[in-house]
Amino acid sequence: MQTNAVLGFDFGTTNSVAALSNAGAPPEMVAFDTPNGKDSVFRSALCFWQDEDVRGGLAVEAGPWAIAEYLDYPDASRFVQSFKSVAASAVFEHATIFERRFRFEELGRLFLEKLAARAEGKLGDAQSRIVVGRPVEYAGARPDEALARTRYDAMFAHLGAEIHYVYEPVGAAYSFAARLTEPATVLVADFGGGTSDFSVVRVAEPGAARRCVPLGHAGIGIAGDRFDYRIVDRLVLPMLGKGGDYRSFDKILEIPRGYFSDFADWSKLALMRNRKTLAELDRLKKSAVDQAAIGRMIAVIEQELGYPLYDAVGQLKRALSADTQAHFHFEGAGLAIEADVTRADFETWIADDIARIEQTVDRALAASGTGAEGIDRVFLTGGTSLTPAVRAMFVRRFGEDAIASGNELTSIAHGLALIGQEDDLAAWSV
Repeated sequence: MQTNAVLGFDFGTTNSVAALSNAGAPPEMVAFDTPNGKDSVFRSALCFWQDEDVRGGLAVEAGPWAIAEYLDYPDASRFVQSFKSVAASAVFEHATIFERRFRFEELGRLFLEKLAARAEGKLGDAQSRIVVGRPVEYAGARPDEALARTRYDAMFAHLGAEIHYVYEPVGAAYSFAARLTEPATVLVADFGGGTSDFSVVRVAEPGAARRCVPLGHAGIGIAGDRFDYRIVDRLVLPMLGKGGDYRSFDKILEIPRGYFSDFADWSKLALMRNRKTLAELDRLKKSAVDQAAIGRMIAVIEQELGYPLYDAVGQLKRALSADTQAHFHFEGAGLAIEADVTRADFETWIADDIARIEQTVDRALAASGTGAEGIDRVFLTGGTSLTPAVRAMFVRRFGEDAIASGNELTSIAHGLALIGQEDDLAAWSV
């Protein structure tokens, strides 16, 4: 029995993508309206601003429209990105935005409503089944999987459809399988903004009753945003007081590192603009040995410069994926940073992260009962898979000929829509 309409939805830390399949037809990517035309990739971001003409006095936009609104009125808005990263965090209870509190699921519902509004009616009540991707392991120090599931359920409940959750790399595997003409054991490596997830999948020959059989999975909360963190830590935080001291009575103590950890985390930076945190930073500034440095941190937060900083870091990463050296530039709030960075520098900064990612690959292989020699193909997907150090690790272990890539930002949603066409999703659902 074919399901009439299926939506495959990849809710990503950085970007979100949707694919639609009607009556068993091949999935088509949903094109969203953006300020620059149609695009199948929708940034996972929100922008809030006060507007008396809007019910409740608080307006909101999402995706590229959120970015455009922020760029037009940075001082009068609150820009929130990478909020998926806190889905499994018990520490995160709510985000305070213009003195209003928003739980994770409320942010998620606002995002989905705005995303659907930009899909020109393609996302509505027509879908009888929605297959949502989820990471193998959520981001965060101690991720609570049950909490994340509860929040996801609340986020998607209003869609009124049959909801299924599938590991994101399994969705990518199903998409990749459509390109294969013979049986293979495939390692899928999905690198997003918040997590790196791996699945080993046995792909049968075309036309088989069951094309894909998942064998084992593993994941870790290290990916593109962590690489961004390393850049901010090296190039920006020393200018904002990290490693500096403050006076406490007759003692000289190191400034608490928690402020800097939050600043370098895209999901937390915008949320630092609240009265409590800014009051704490102001008190810290008064007792700091280098008051100007803490003043610069406060200014960046108050002037909502998180997105320009994120953009500068992203430009550096992309440049270092293409060239062996690139220039970093960021200016604002009395802060001006110019630095030449080599790819070797960057790879040194993320070396420990790459090592932990490789250990996670080993765990996926062990969970599947398959050694490296049993892997026929490796499919790399997700934006961070384009990082040369990431690709080099797989080439070293599996050989250049085994590596495949492509559709880095859309393969998961495409595969989730294909999975949604199956009569029984029990084999794939989590």
